[in-house]
Amino acid sequence: MKIRSIKATPINLRLEAPYAWVFGELDGFSPTIVEVETEDGLIGLGEAPTPAAAAIINDVLAPWLVGRDAFDIAGAENVCLPYWTGVQSINDRTRIMAFGAIEMAFWDLRGKAWNQPLYQLLGGAVRKDIPFTDYFSLRGDGPKVKGETTPEEVADYCVELHETHGTTFFEGKFSTEDPKVSLKMVELIRKRLGDDAMIRIDSNQAYSLATARRLARPLEDLGVRNWEDPVATIEEMRELRRHCSIPFSTHNIDIARAVETRVPDAFVGNPTTHGGIGRLLRFVGACEHSGIDFWCYSGDSGIGSAAYLHLCAALGWIREPNQSLFRMLPMDVTEEGPFSPRNNVVRVPEGPGLGITLSRQNLADCHRDFTEKGPCNKYHDPAKPGTYRRLPLN
Repeated sequence: MKIRSIKATPINLRLEAPYAWVFGELDGFSPTIVEVETEDGLIGLGEAPTPAAAAIINDVLAPWLVGRDAFDIAGAENVCLPYWTGVQSINDRTRIMAFGAIEMAFWDLRGKAWNQPLYQLLGGAVRKDIPFTDYFSLRGDGPKVKGETTPEEVADYCVELHETHGTTFFEGKFSTEDPKVSLKMVELIRKRLGDDAMIRIDSNQAYSLATARRLARPLEDLGVRNWEDPVATIEEMRELRRHCSIPFSTHNIDIARAVETRVPDAFVGNPTTHGGIGRLLRFVGACEHSGIDFWCYSGDSGIGSAAYLHLCAALGWIREPNQSLFRMLPMDVTEEGPFSPRNNVVRVPEGPGLGITLSRQNLADCHRDFTEKGPCNKYHDPAKPGTYRRLPLN
């Protein structure tokens, strides 16, 4: 299984309508799609969550890997990635994500060569219906969709998801400059959908410790299941723990620090940010040993999302629902996507490897969007174009 070629393609994956978050308005994501072709003609697929990975893969990593055995994942990592602390010392996370996307494609190739779904290569499935939340936020208008601009409209949107798709797991942005607006959203969702609805919120480090303290009690009374990045630092999160019983999560994957400070209660991650599926397996094992939860975040195409599905099928410790923006994505680069949760779950694909098929036409269309318009700008502030918001908001 020698590698014939490796190709990385940056794309834009547009949302049906831009959603508001602490730093501006986000209209889509710009990941990199990776194809690893072997001399046997098999093609493995991978995905990195940044367009910057494309140049590293095409210009640096691919020449080192062409001609090597695609099954030799450990050997490829040894060639492509310095020792972990060496990478951290220069904060070069893009290289880690670039290799992580290639490593994902290697796992896809293994499954295709052996005619087995990825979860079987990881030890089998402890579950096959994988839970996901549906997302909510204040949103602007898209080309074909009118966004929700008030808390009342956001609550209506969640009710529609419940009635149409059976959704009872929700997660949303809680990061408005006036926190009363975000609080009103949660209040209305709870009132409209009752106590059976799971509600998680994400503040993206928006608030000062003082503001987060004031919000803690009403959020506890509303039965919020999890609060992601309520404040700017782990130290502030540790202090907030004294005033709040709601579990906290973060994208900061420093597990040694989490064990020492006893926050967060969960990490929200992506296999490529760790350097691939193999490294994520080890990380989740460390989380289990430490009693820290883990689930996957959102914003990937069907390639990255399929990897989540297989990992969650195989790893019993990933117990909480993963984040999902599936409903907000009108198209995908896979023939099967976008995935669509029904009654809070998505079935793990049963095909070989990741179990998905690349759509050449959709890949070309999304790449054309990237080359013509540039990467999606998640920091765009429609109220003050050309400027950036500062934290904390309050």
